[in-house]
This record gives sequence, structure tokens and C-alpha cells, in this order.
Amino acid sequence: MNTANIKKYAPKARVRFIDTMTRQAARVGISPDGKGGAVIAPLELKGDVLVMTAQDGQTHTVPAHLKRAREALAAWVQRDGFTQAIEQAAYSWFNRLCAIRYMEIHGYLDHGRHVLSGAGGEAGQFQILEECLEVDLPGLDTARVRELKLDGTQDETLYRELLLAQCHALHEAMPFLFEPLDDASELLLPNNLTKTDSLIRELVEAIPEEDWKDVEVIGWLYQFYISEKKDQVIGKVVKSEDIPAATQLFTPNWIVQYLVQNSVGRQWLQTYPTSKLKAEMPYYIEPAVQEPEVQAQLDAITPASLDPETIKVLDPACGSGHILVEAYNVLKAIYEERGYRTRDIPKLILENNLFGLDIDDRAAQLAGFALLMKAREDDRRILTRSVRLNVLAMQSSQHLDANTLWRDLNLTGDWHQGQSQSLFDSEQKDLSSNDATYKLIADLIARFQDAKTFGSLIEVPNEWEAPLKALLEELSELTNSGDMMQKAVAQRLVPMVQQAWVLAQRYNAVVANPPYMGSKGMNKALKDYAKNAYPNSKSDLFAIFMEHGFSLLNENAFNAMVTMQSWMFLSSYEKMREALLGNSTIETMVHMGNGVMKIAFGTNATVFRNRHIAGMKGSFSYTEAGDISANGEPFEFPVRNERLKVVAPDDFKKIPGSPVAYWASSAVINLFQHGVLSDLVDTRLGMATADNNRFLRLWHEVSSSDAFLYAESRGKAQQVMKRWFPYQKGGDFRKWFGNNDYFVNWLDDGYEIQNFKDEASGKVRSHNYNLDYIFKRGVTWNALTSGKTSARISENSIFDNAGSSLFVRHGISEEAVMALINSNVMLEVFPLISPTLNYQPGDLSKLPAFFPGSLQAELNSVVLSAITVEKNDWDSYEISWGFTKFPLLDKHFSQCKLAVDYSTLRSQWLASAKKMQGLEEENNRLFIDAYGLQDELTPDIPLEEITLTCNPHYRYGVSVHSTTFCHPAENRPTVTSHFPTRGYPHEKAPHTRTVAGSGQSAA
Repeated sequence: MNTANIKKYAPKARVRFIDTMTRQAARVGISPDGKGGAVIAPLELKGDVLVMTAQDGQTHTVPAHLKRAREALAAWVQRDGFTQAIEQAAYSWFNRLCAIRYMEIHGYLDHGRHVLSGAGGEAGQFQILEECLEVDLPGLDTARVRELKLDGTQDETLYRELLLAQCHALHEAMPFLFEPLDDASELLLPNNLTKTDSLIRELVEAIPEEDWKDVEVIGWLYQFYISEKKDQVIGKVVKSEDIPAATQLFTPNWIVQYLVQNSVGRQWLQTYPTSKLKAEMPYYIEPAVQEPEVQAQLDAITPASLDPETIKVLDPACGSGHILVEAYNVLKAIYEERGYRTRDIPKLILENNLFGLDIDDRAAQLAGFALLMKAREDDRRILTRSVRLNVLAMQSSQHLDANTLWRDLNLTGDWHQGQSQSLFDSEQKDLSSNDATYKLIADLIARFQDAKTFGSLIEVPNEWEAPLKALLEELSELTNSGDMMQKAVAQRLVPMVQQAWVLAQRYNAVVANPPYMGSKGMNKALKDYAKNAYPNSKSDLFAIFMEHGFSLLNENAFNAMVTMQSWMFLSSYEKMREALLGNSTIETMVHMGNGVMKIAFGTNATVFRNRHIAGMKGSFSYTEAGDISANGEPFEFPVRNERLKVVAPDDFKKIPGSPVAYWASSAVINLFQHGVLSDLVDTRLGMATADNNRFLRLWHEVSSSDAFLYAESRGKAQQVMKRWFPYQKGGDFRKWFGNNDYFVNWLDDGYEIQNFKDEASGKVRSHNYNLDYIFKRGVTWNALTSGKTSARISENSIFDNAGSSLFVRHGISEEAVMALINSNVMLEVFPLISPTLNYQPGDLSKLPAFFPGSLQAELNSVVLSAITVEKNDWDSYEISWGFTKFPLLDKHFSQCKLAVDYSTLRSQWLASAKKMQGLEEENNRLFIDAYGLQDELTPDIPLEEITLTCNPHYRYGVSVHSTTFCHPAENRPTVTSHFPTRGYPHEKAPHTRTVAGSGQSAA
């Protein structure tokens, strides 16, 4: 659907509703104190008016009959704070008006009139007002309606009463959305509802009727209504009341269908594979063909029959109900296939099959409304039936006291445990600790203290399901037939017991787009809870929900969630991956690139079976933003090319860290069975100075008399008493030799760096000195890349965290290891280990590495030649401290004409590039042959990746004719580089600054 109108309207509506209700509160002397609380003006009754003097000295008067409403509003803002109370009132009225608008457009209001617009949908007109004498609403005083209508000047008052009567009438069908309108809520409903600038007219005008056709509009309204609130809180430590705004994300419809069809639909089709339901599910993925022994296991655990009424589906973070609505569609098709009457199906689905939880009251309201509207399409009388919805907003138990509630509840022994007298005497102060029901209530109160923070992550044992259901039924009966005290207590307990009952059950499918929030955004309570209860997934809420989802499932049931992709690869989720791959099976996954879900990071929608089946294959596909049409749906699904893979998730365990690298071939995966780099080398993260501007210099910025290039050890560096030493800092994409640009201040064994402290805390800021490894011969590489890394020999240097280094053990040479890292074989492997393109020491240590037969000797020969070519190239330019003179000034050219000399030099450059290309391809060939990847890779390497400064293909990132090599001093062609920027110090804009410690100015 087109969401442009909603996106434009809803954020402004939130501001407008809050502002309008703030002004409405000010009219009765209640205003914000600027700290979230309220200032309540003193109240004085004078005749038939109430007089209030506000803090600013202004006097307000309102009719005396509003005294009780004003007192109720004052109590509300004192309890919850002004900001929270007004925001709650604003979204409550916004939800109600949107619901009425949806229902009137679809003809779902019993009286058949439009409430917010004219009969034809015209803004500024009100059919219910025009035809009020023919409207019958519960509680509406028809005599008063007639009186106000005939007066001719009371349309505003009359319309207000009609709107309130409509809300009262809808309370009977949807009490969760149209709560009993108390005095405070009615008081905040703004005046002038029929005027041209009213909230109602703006709603009708902003969103055309065609945008209300699908109930999906409710979800989009919710998302965009709180979008600005999300922007305000995102990136900060989030308060409990702001978690919904910080984590909200509406799920595109096709992804919702994919999740539901491959979990709820799959549940049905595995028992009834010939069902016609498959043809009605466009995003269903046919199960992969399995080996006979695997298929035998699947056949053994697949039920022979399924009763539709027993299929339970839970969305533990249901938001506005998008997933539940789609689950309704699939379940309806299942019921119809089994021959149920269409009019019976909606109530059965709502009461038996669908369950939803959220911490956001407004979201749960809209989810319940969306489900009822979906049911209304199939049963025109659903709103008049007594339907128990299982969609709930989690409620905190902070204001409940078990002793007081138990006393007032006064349950008799006839109900449980066969006791014949009251379990609690009102005079008794010491409660029986043996009473199971009291214990249950007390436990729930303790368990749900932070329900608005932890939500459905709170665990409730499955064995409590039956006792909770029995208690819930008793409490429901007491709300109708109990005494006054029992009714009040039962009404307070029912929400808590109901949410516990939902969490105690086990489901056939848990389907969700869980909240995304990293640990940095979690408040202390949530962070502590995550750390203690979910140590493997504590890094982000989405991962915690993934892990928790399995605890809510029956065995062999499905956990289907759309989440960030980070759990597939990052080391922080390694233990979680190991648990997932060891205890469950990935049935199907859609891996999505940046922008597919209209967000700037990759995601995936994964369906897990809650059982590990060894050797079972799953279906994996990849979708890019370009695969999605303008209306938000894929052009083709799944993408049936090389991006659709059938893989056994068990294979991922063969890769260190168990990344979900579904695209890797079996040949590449099997490389890891022969050994990894950590068996041969020690990798070390480089130093962090904590202030590079203070401690680093380009080599040409310091006095040569204060620098030393050849320290072989810490001791030697101390002996020479110099300040500046070579520093490996990663640098640009360059293989074999080069990027020797920086010096670091390591005077007196780095005394200044090692004692660089934070002034406030006194803590040393720098770290990772690697004192046992500095100045040793090793291999350094670029940590941050654009997809390719490059390694070089590091000697007599200290190294940075962007130029981390490795150090070989006995039996292997630095040259052989450098050859491996620079080979195209590793280009296939690196994305399996670190798809973020940030190659840390831990990542390199996991690379497959083995050197059979004469491989190492052959590599050493190739690498030494490559280093020679690269070093000669690097030293040919003044960017190198090894530079002596420009090549054209060499004696070989001094007898020729300049044009001839330059042509000869260009020929030498071309020869160097070609020679280097041959060496690189030989290096690739050696590894391809040794690793058995002849069917996977070719040794070819383009000239653009031959990292010689004299090679314009590399230097300028442009394809030029092989003979048109030019010197760097010539004017460059205008090109778009395909590699990281390769600027050199002499090519940067000139600057002048004082170089600390050198006593001289550097230009």
C-alpha cells in the first residue's frame, strides 16, 4: 500500500494531539512543570463555576459540574506525571478516532452512519450529526439530542455527545481500545471538534479513503505516529516507557507472509503435503529434498493428523498485530479446508489460535482492533459476540500487594484443595505459606514487577498453565458474581494472570519481528536481566527474543523471526550460534541486504525447527534492495539463481565460529578441516595510543636525527635514545611491501604513551602495547577494507590496531603466511569469517591454513620476487624514506632524449606490472592447486589489483590501454576509483603546523 500520506500525517498528528490536550488541561488549571511532572492550580468553587489561578497568574473558570473530572485528571497527572499522562491520552484518542474512521469507511458501525465525515466521506461534514435524530446509540438521551438539534446553535455540544456515545457503544465490543471513558479522558477531548482546524477534519483530509482499504493501515499509523519519538530516544540509554518507540519497526507485508506461511503453513503442510493451501501461499518455500535417513526422521516426528483448533501461534512482540493478521489468514484457510462453517471460524481463531503480547498499551490496542476487523470481514456479528481476545499489553505488578489482595479475594476451600472453610480469615495477619493459590499469586506479583521493561521475556513455567487457567476462570467469574471487594480484586488480578497464562503455554509457532536494541541502549534493569538470563544473546534484544522464542515452543514447532543479520556472523553471538545449530534446525532463511526493509542494515527472516535433525538441509536465499518493487514486494521470490542455496546447517559448524555462511561451497568449507592459521602463528591486535595527533607523525614531518629505522628489539630501541620509530598503521590497499608512512613517539620505551592518563579518572588511556612483539619481524595487514585485504612484511616496527600483526611460530615462514593472506583463495574465505570487512586478529586466526609438500618453498620464491618488485616501486617515489632519486635521472637514461627516456621508463613500468601480475597469479595457482579449488577459482587477477604506484590501473582505478602508462607527475585522468583512496603525503593539500617534540615546523 502507499504509505506516503500516512507518513506525512501521523508524526504531525502526534504533536498536534499532545499540544491540543496540553492546552485542554491548561484550561482547567493543570500544566507541566518542565520536569515531566505537573503544576496543579488551587481550586475554588464560586457559585456554579470553578475558579483556578494558574502559576502565571492567569485565572481560569469552568462549570462546576466538571469538578469531579478535574479532580480525576489531577490525580492522573500526579500518579503518572504530566508528560506521560498527556501522551497516553493523546494516543488513546488518536487510536479511537482512527478506529472509528476505519470502521465507518468499511460500514462496520451498527447505525450505518459516518461519524467523522459526511455520508460520501466529505471532510468538515458529519453524517451522524445531520441524521442524529435517526441514530440509536446505547446511553444516548434521545430527548436531549432532539433538544440540541432543534436549538440550531448547539451543533458543537451535540456532536461531542454523539462522539462520546459512539465511543461508549464500542466499549462493549472492544473494551481494550475503547476503555470506559472516565471523567479525565472526556475532559481532555478537545473543544471545537466540528471546526475547520479540528483534529478530526485533519485526519479525514490527510488520508484518502483508498488508503483505509486494508487493515494494514493500522500498523503504518502506529509506526509513523511514534517515529519522531523514536528519533528522540534512539542512540541513548532508553527508559522503560520509551522502549516501544525506540524499538518499533513495521514489517513489510511480504516478509510477514514469508514468516507465517513457512511456520504456521508449514505446520499444516508437513502433515497434509497435498493440501491446496500451498497454492494460496506465494512466499512458501518448498522443503529441501533430504537424504533417506533424514527423511525417515522427519516422517517419524510428523503427526498423522492435526486439529485446527489446537494450532497455537504466539507473537511475543506483536506491535500493531501485522503478523497476527497474516496468521489469521492462513488459519482461516486451514479451517475452511477442514470444512468449518465460515461464520464459526473467526471466533475459533481469536480464542484458540492467536496470542500476542507487547509492552506497549497502544500497540496491543491496535493489534486487537486489527484482528477484530479481520474477523469482521468474515462474521458481520463478531462485534456483538462475547469474544476473548488473547492479545495483551504486559502489565506491571508494582502496585499490587499479595497479602492485601488475598485477604480481599477471600477464596473458599471449595474451589481448591478441598478445604471447607475460608483460606483466609480477615482477622488473620499471618498467611498460610502452604496455600498453593496464594503462593501462585505472590509469585506472579514478584515475577511481573518489571513487566513494562522485560515484557514477554519473563519466563513462566509450562507446568503452571493449568493452575493459571483455573485461576483465570475463577477470577473471571468473580468479576461478574463476586462481592464488591472480590470484584475489585479480580479485575486487578485478571490482566496479570492472563499474561502469565499466555507465557506458560507452549506453541506450534512463535512468529515475530522482535525489538532491535543493542546493549548500549538498554537501561540498567534490562541490561542486568539480559546478562543473567541470556548470556549468549545479551548483545541485542532481537537475539534475546530469538533465544527465548524456543522456550515458548513445543518440540518440532517453528520459531520464525525477522532480525538483524549480525547474529549470523559476529563473534559476540558465537555461543548463541553454536546453541542454535546444536539444538535446532534452520528450515529456511531469506537473507536481506541493506535497504530491503527500508533500513540501513542487513536483516534476515529465518524459520527454525525446534529440534536438531542431523544432516537436514535447509533453503537459503539472498534478496537485495534492487529485487524489491516500488510497492515494496519482491519482483521474484525466491530469487532463483545462484543466490538460492540448499545447505545442511550442520556444515556451518565446520567453520571456526560457526558463521551461517550458506553460500560457501563444500570444497571451501572443508578447507577448515586441515588446520587454521592459529595453529601456526600468533595474531596480535595493535596498539591504541588514545591520541594519534599527539603521538604519531608522518615520517617526513620529523627530524631524521631524532628517528631510528632499524630497532630489532625493545632493548635496542632504548639504547639509541631516539624518539621516533616506524609505525605500521594499515593504510591503503597495497600488497607485499609499502605503506611505510608513520612514526610513533616511543622515546624511553614509550614512557609518554604508557603513562598517558585521563585527567578526570586517572586511568591510562592507551593500551595494547604488545611489548613482547614490537620490533619483531611479522606480517601486518589492513584491518578495515572495502572487500579485499593486503598483507606486507613488518620489520623493526611497532604496530597499530588498524595495522595489527601476526608472528609465525617455528616451521613456517612469514613469506608463506603473507602469500596465503594475499591470495584469492582467502577472498573466498574472508567473508565467511568476517562479513563486516573489518579483519581483526581473531578473524585471521580462523582462516584455513596448511602447506602440504613443497608448497612453502615454492611460495617463498614467489614472495621474495614480489617483495623485490614492490619495494623497488615504493622506493622510486619521494613518499618513501628509501627514495634516492627520480628514475629518469638514473644513468641508464642520461644519454637519451627525454621523450625516448620517458617512453623507455613507461615500458619498464608496464613490464613491472606484468611481472607482478604473473607473480600474483602464480601465487593464486599454487594455493588453488594445493587446496583443491580448481573447480571453484581461477588464478587470474586484473591489472587494477596490481598494487604498484607506477601502475595507473591501480593508482587511478581506471582501465587504460596497456601502453598508456603515465608518470604520477602528469595530469591525472578524471576517473571513479574502484578501490580505497590512495592518496600519498606529497599529494595532500599543503598545511603548516608545529610538530610536537621535533622543534621544527613541518609543511
